Amino acid sequence: MIDPRRLRVLRALADHGTVTAAGRALHLTPSAVSQQLAALESEVGHALLRRRGRRVSLTAAGELLVGHANAVAAELERARATLAAFAAGTTGRVEVGSFASAITQVVAPALATLRVRAPDVALRVRDVEGHASVPLLLDGEIDLAITEGYRLHADDRRLTRFPLYTEPFDVVLPAGHRLAGKAEVGLADLADEDWVATLPGNPVRDVVELACSQAGFAPRITHTSDDFRAIGALVGAGAGVALVPRNALRGDLAVDGRAVGGPAGGGPAGGGPAGDGSVRGVPVRGAAPLRRVVAAVRRGSADHPLIQLVRDALVEACHPLAGRD
Repeated sequence: MIDPRRLRVLRALADHGTVTAAGRALHLTPSAVSQQLAALESEVGHALLRRRGRRVSLTAAGELLVGHANAVAAELERARATLAAFAAGTTGRVEVGSFASAITQVVAPALATLRVRAPDVALRVRDVEGHASVPLLLDGEIDLAITEGYRLHADDRRLTRFPLYTEPFDVVLPAGHRLAGKAEVGLADLADEDWVATLPGNPVRDVVELACSQAGFAPRITHTSDDFRAIGALVGAGAGVALVPRNALRGDLAVDGRAVGGPAGGGPAGGGPAGDGSVRGVPVRGAAPLRRVVAAVRRGSADHPLIQLVRDALVEACHPLAGRD
């Protein structure tokens, strides 16, 4: 086993040419330098030095070992730099759990920003529904959870949260629906419709049921999926109507009453026949239900430099969403 501390002595000797000068550079006595070099020769089983009076020179074996000593020293310096960067919060890994539309709208842009701004920060993303991300966070499986604000108990002192964005829910209708041409739709007007909704336990399902209850009816839910694109496909096929967060099908639904492309592509302003695959996103008349999206971390970790970097990138990625609501 070669002691790397002795390699440092050999490098100093190669740099300074004498035992005395090497000792001065290393704050060692000449006797200590000689002892370290003798021990190194014993470790490697080769003569490393030629002694000529007070001066010494390296043998061929000594020259080879100095090359390795330089490589070892460079790796040690790199290790120190990496640890210093880690301590400063400029390198490391952050695990993020988020539902799909927030990954599309916020997490992916934040990841792109971090790859440029902080390339040594590795953002690992896990697609997980909002109601499932908080248990993962508390169990330590992820470092940051993106979820719906009403799923977090305000008095839960295990968590620190910060807001990301707020989005309204829109009614999603087949393009040929009798109300598809309206600028706004009241939920009470949909009381007799079949509904497509998320599965029980999904917080969006809670919002839909509460909003319909406040409008005076219980929605007749005939089809379920936690995939909003699947919900859009079912609505476009004429299976029912839906109420979804505005950004959930961004790019597939409009929010101003214009026909847009569903699974089978877009339609003209007048809309196609029911079941042709195209859908319309129409704002809710009156006070629309809202989804308040937040990021949560375990209490005590909010000031971690890595968490701060990711949080700042997420908040920055939310800025374009503010103008869409």
